[in-house]
Amino acid sequence: MRLGEDKGRSAASRQHVAVMVDEVTALVRAPNPLVIVDATVGMGGHAAALLEATDAHLLGLDRDAAALEAAAANLARFGDRVTLRQADFRAFDAILDECGIPCVGAVLADLGMSSLALDDPARGFSFRLDGPLDMRMDRREPVSAYDIVNEESEEELTRILREYGEERGARRIARAIVAARRRRRLETTGELRALIEGGARRARVGGINPATRAFQALRIAVNHELESLAALLDRAPHRLAAGGRIAIIAYHSLEDRPVKHRFRELVQGGGFAAVTRKALRPSAEEIARNPRARSARLRCIERVAS
Repeated sequence: MRLGEDKGRSAASRQHVAVMVDEVTALVRAPNPLVIVDATVGMGGHAAALLEATDAHLLGLDRDAAALEAAAANLARFGDRVTLRQADFRAFDAILDECGIPCVGAVLADLGMSSLALDDPARGFSFRLDGPLDMRMDRREPVSAYDIVNEESEEELTRILREYGEERGARRIARAIVAARRRRRLETTGELRALIEGGARRARVGGINPATRAFQALRIAVNHELESLAALLDRAPHRLAAGGRIAIIAYHSLEDRPVKHRFRELVQGGGFAAVTRKALRPSAEEIARNPRARSARLRCIERVAS
């Protein structure tokens, strides 16, 4: 869950709206006829814009089977220019090898949560909606938020909340979870939210619900999001053709910091050039239309040597 999500939501924000589409389309151009990889294809919003703007083939990856089903329907008009695979983008190299693709013209990754999953109570991502403690992007994975909340030690829960949620009350929340589960196991997002809110000393500055950071931390832990991002940043740039670009949209510092540092490292090491000197942010007009875009940061680099 992205920080600040618990503020007011418009009707438009309750539907999936791809973030910074115009900026992405302007940046993510591929040397034709190479492949564009949308590493987080979701429901296909960015993918459709890129297919309309180029003649490239698009390889769309996503861990969420429901998102891929929606993407297949939304991108059907592009026919055989689209290949969709259910996969974690940490397997970037392996997927390209399996598809017989030695190099690509562009890579896009939008690290935000899909509204399709976020707004489904059965997926357990949002503290706003009561549902099972799940939070798996790929429901084939064996470990859910339920397992972490009910099985991990107080020390490990504290680490998860502190490292992945930057939660100052990590120890207090972990202790409360362990005490509560001694009576009975925690099963729903509503139970976990009530537990956190009941022990909150004060609401977050700016009206952010006290459960926001804890839910973010659990989701990151369940899906190994930072490990997957590290793998993508390590492997994807080196599969770009000369002139190819990689663009990543991040939503909080845990994502944006490694992107910024890795892009800087690649540029300073030679062979890559910065396309965005600093992160691009959504316009005020876009934020008004889609409040979930407000924390987005878009960075892009280009490979200038093979």
